Amino acid sequence: MLNSSEISLMRLSGNILSNVLKEIKEFCIIGNSTLAISKKAEEIIRNYGGEPAFLNYKGFPESICISINDTLIHGIPKKDIFLKDGDIVSIDVGVVYKGYYTDACRTFFVGHVSDQAQKIVKIAEECFFNAVNLIKPGVHLGDISYTIGQHAQANGFSIPRDFTGHGIGKNLHEPPFIPNYGVKGTGVILREGMCLAIEPMIAAGTNEVKILNDGWTVKMLDGKLSAHYENTVLVTNDGYEILTK
Repeated sequence: MLNSSEISLMRLSGNILSNVLKEIKEFCIIGNSTLAISKKAEEIIRNYGGEPAFLNYKGFPESICISINDTLIHGIPKKDIFLKDGDIVSIDVGVVYKGYYTDACRTFFVGHVSDQAQKIVKIAEECFFNAVNLIKPGVHLGDISYTIGQHAQANGFSIPRDFTGHGIGKNLHEPPFIPNYGVKGTGVILREGMCLAIEPMIAAGTNEVKILNDGWTVKMLDGKLSAHYENTVLVTNDGYEILTK
């Protein structure tokens, strides 16, 4: 549980991250390399007084994760990977400010994308908001997880089960871990002062994934589209506050 002064620092961290996502969207255009986008994101984070939380985290070599199309998460920015017309690109950003971490992701369109691409991005975002609207003290975490999975599956998408959301605050990843599927009425009971990184990750085909030889990049096994939407959320005395919106 975070106290009021810690929550204030979390808000400042989240505000930096929100600004990064707003500003980096304009760089997600045809022809830009993912490395150039990452370097720009790092510049923005530092200009606002934060530090990139992912840089050198467990050996991750860049400042943000950039995952395109069938890459679910943890795509490593590279100078020879360029955005193309029709891509969907997930920009996952972590910020640390005065020792407090926030984490968020958006999936953006590059040029003209397919109807399916538009739908999967829309449903990933809806999964988040359907779930987060349940948040208040006393709610079981399983209700959040169930709601994400139910909405994705009702719209024809699958839920990769190898990766989850998580608690966040003084560390980038903290308990509790938050699957994108679950059973109502089970799991941790939410309390005021908790901070959660809730992150629906959904796929157009199978839910099976493979990790590339770089040890980070997670791709869908069948090569079909995936989408990722995430915010850092504070449990308040009567509901919730999105710190990275």
